Amino acid sequence: MGLGILKEGKWISKRDQEDSQGRFVRPSTTFRKHITADGSSEFKAEPGRYHLYISWACPWACRTAIMRQLKGLENAIGLSVVAAEIDQNSWEFSDEPGSIPDTVNGTQYLWQLYLKAETNYTGRVTVPVLWDKQTGTIVNNESREIIRMLDTEFNTFAQKNIDFYPTPLQKVIDETIDAIYQPINNGVYRAGFATSQSAYDEAVTELFAALDYWEKVLAKQRYLCGKQITEADWCMFTTLFRFDAVYYVHFKCNVHRIVEYPNLWNYLKDLYQFPGVKETCNLDHIKRHYYRSHPQVNPARIVPKGPMIDFDAPHNRDQMFA
Repeated sequence: MGLGILKEGKWISKRDQEDSQGRFVRPSTTFRKHITADGSSEFKAEPGRYHLYISWACPWACRTAIMRQLKGLENAIGLSVVAAEIDQNSWEFSDEPGSIPDTVNGTQYLWQLYLKAETNYTGRVTVPVLWDKQTGTIVNNESREIIRMLDTEFNTFAQKNIDFYPTPLQKVIDETIDAIYQPINNGVYRAGFATSQSAYDEAVTELFAALDYWEKVLAKQRYLCGKQITEADWCMFTTLFRFDAVYYVHFKCNVHRIVEYPNLWNYLKDLYQFPGVKETCNLDHIKRHYYRSHPQVNPARIVPKGPMIDFDAPHNRDQMFA
């Protein structure tokens, strides 16, 4: 997530986000190198070498924070967290509660970090960012690839022995992540940032068709890929967690709330209550970011008080699939 763009090393505070039909277009991420446990790439998995830059507000970035937490990689990989709100300079590091300054490069704005990696960089400035302190560059800024690396390449240094990409399920995990990306993970943005009625209608229809589908799937199995919790669940979780508080109102995804889906709502509580997850969930940052950082969607920048959502309420997933 991130507004603005760098063009040949110069910061531009606004950029076009839609096509000629008013559809929101998400450009591809640009840093796509990989860390490997065996050193077969130029980036070898080593404790203390890498640093993760995130926003608590951003669902893509929070995937990586969750994986770092659940694998027990806090001592192996450092963390910096940008402020909740963004302005014309986009993501900023501050001393507000929940934020963690850039202790590695000392930057004030995230775009300055991108210029340290590539002085003439042209492209989006987004979180998450996985930084290599040894070579002084960005390894990767694609959330799906970062969670895969954290899950599979750092096991030697992980304090928790847990595998979210088990060999027997790898094909179905990848297919599931693909299946939820466009209609759900990106679908809320396609609806919220649409600039034509037809683009909005298309996005919101696909979004709720997908939610209806997974509601039926979760009536038959505890997690998206079966009995075992996987990377696909964490990719779904960060969108569902923000849905009723932000996407339902701010992005006009108001056909149904997640709490109205019996299986999706209990599934969401199940994931939230997984040990270590709630520590990565900051609703204050989430609500302030969305409602105050998108004036084209919410010109008055008013942050609503509600809804009051009890993610700690009991769920029925363990009883259903004992």
